Amino acid sequence: MTETHPATRAHGLALMEAFVPAMGRRYANGRNHDLGPGRHKAVSGLSPYIRRRLLTEEEVVRAALQAHGPEAAEKFIQEVIWRGYFKGWLERRPQVWDSYRDGLAADLATLDLDRRLRRDVERAEAGATGLACFDVWVEELVTTGYLHNHARMWFASIWIFTLGLPWRIGADFFYRHLLDGDAASNTLGWRWVAGLHTRGKAYPARADNIAAFSGGRFAPRASDLAEVGEGLEATEPDGLPPVQPLREARAPVAGIATALLLTDEDCRPADFDLAALDIRAAAALHAGQLRSPRLCCGSRRRHWRTRLRVPASRPPLSRPCTPMCSRNGRWRRGWRRSSHPM
Repeated sequence: MTETHPATRAHGLALMEAFVPAMGRRYANGRNHDLGPGRHKAVSGLSPYIRRRLLTEEEVVRAALQAHGPEAAEKFIQEVIWRGYFKGWLERRPQVWDSYRDGLAADLATLDLDRRLRRDVERAEAGATGLACFDVWVEELVTTGYLHNHARMWFASIWIFTLGLPWRIGADFFYRHLLDGDAASNTLGWRWVAGLHTRGKAYPARADNIAAFSGGRFAPRASDLAEVGEGLEATEPDGLPPVQPLREARAPVAGIATALLLTDEDCRPADFDLAALDIRAAAALHAGQLRSPRLCCGSRRRHWRTRLRVPASRPPLSRPCTPMCSRNGRWRRGWRRSSHPM
């Protein structure tokens, strides 16, 4: 996502319409091929818009079904639904998110004490490992805020098993840079690669697979990559936590003073019937700094903060709006990426 891809619903709709002809067999046949920046034609690029509900899963799936039917569009629809699945999975197991946050804090504290580990992480994050494919993916991620899904899997596997780096620091590196990054998909995706999500099934980055699906850009040797015999299950001997009940949904109450809080989890308040509410104030939450204890990618934050404004289509306030201030006392509008799974 760059300045040529504005963070607006109008641009998301235009991207969706342009990709509709490719949502069927063409997507199924080409989706696994990572051809590099500027050549990701087989995938939609809609994920940053879906992640912020500038587009909805429902309307994207509907477009695919209308154009291609359920059989031809099956693979595209499955990939769209994965994000919602991960969100629901993590909502029922909030302990996994708490464990990730606590573990990341511990991993970062270790970096302060372990000079060699700190050096290795810095090299990886700078794209200076000497492994060509990995270093190119770092450059693409940091520069564009995007990585092809297949490259994300290879990257995470190499980070964990070949470079031997803490998986949570790698997940944090993604989370700080990906425009479509959300707590559920990012955390659980890294856990899946590590063998923690589907217990006993870690994902190996294989040299032949990278060569076959990277458009001839890379040809790593098998000896460049670690053999993955088992994942990191031993680090979580208790297994997955029990499922928790869903929080009770509470509808807003009509007739009482109400504040409307907008976050980057949902940038389309106009979709909801707010006419009966006595809305006295509206605010947009800037939560990008909560995404990570480390510095988030400044260009990505600035882009979404500039592009995503409190929409002109918001419901009229029943009374003059009372400004709601940020922590430093200044009123600011727009969205950053939130660290909270919703």
